[in-house]
Amino acid sequence: MPRSLQSCGHTRAYTHRAAPPEGFTLLELLVVVTLITTLAALLLPALTQARRRANDVACLCNLRQWGVATATYASENDDLLPKDGSPNGLSTAEGWYIDLPRTLGLPTYPDLPWRTNASLPPPRSIWICPTTTRRSNGKNLFHYCLNEHINGAGSGQQRPLASVPYPAAAVWLFDNGKLAPVAQQNNVHTNLHLGGAQFLFLDGHTARFQASAYWDFARNRGKTNNPELQWQQ
Repeated sequence: MPRSLQSCGHTRAYTHRAAPPEGFTLLELLVVVTLITTLAALLLPALTQARRRANDVACLCNLRQWGVATATYASENDDLLPKDGSPNGLSTAEGWYIDLPRTLGLPTYPDLPWRTNASLPPPRSIWICPTTTRRSNGKNLFHYCLNEHINGAGSGQQRPLASVPYPAAAVWLFDNGKLAPVAQQNNVHTNLHLGGAQFLFLDGHTARFQASAYWDFARNRGKTNNPELQWQQ
C-alpha cells in the first residue's frame, strides 16, 4: 500500500511518475538517414533490373500474341499468311496491321488514336514495346516491323505458311529500330533489350538476340548470314 497523508478528510496517495521519453539525438537521426540511403542504393539497381525484365517479358508476350494471330489467320485462310500491307502504314483494307488485329478481335491500326498524335502517350497494348520510349512522329508509330522477305516484294503478295521450309528460323516480326511497319534486316533495333532485340518466328516462338548476332556495326547494316535468323527462305 502506498503511504498516504490525511488532509481535510481525504487520503492523498503518492505515486511514481515516469520520466518523459527522450527524443532522437542528432547522431541517431544521421545514422538512420545513412541506413535508409544505403538500403535505397542497394535496392534501386534490383528494382531497375526487375522493371527491365518485366518490360522484356511484356514485349515477348506481345510478339507471341502476334504469332498466335498469324497462325490463326493462316488456319482460317487456306494456310495463307496475311499480306504485308503498305510499308508506310497507310493500308486500311488489308495487311498484317489490319488482318492480324481483326483475327484477335482488336481494333485495326487505323483505328488507334495515338498512332498520329505525338502528344498522346500510347497505352500498354499488343502494339507497344514498353522498353522503347519512341512515340508518334505525327504520321505513324510501329514498335514492331514485319519481315518483307517472307511474302516477297509488294504489299499484295501472300505465301502459304507450309511453304516456309524452316519456320523456326524464319523471322516474321521484330523490334523496330526505324519507322516502317514492313521492312527488312536493316530495320532491327540495335540497342533495346539489354543491347539487342526480340524476334517472332513463323513457328510461333520468340527469342532475344544480342545485336552482334544480327547487326554488322562496321558496315552499319543487318546481317543475313546467321542460320538462326533467316530473312529469306
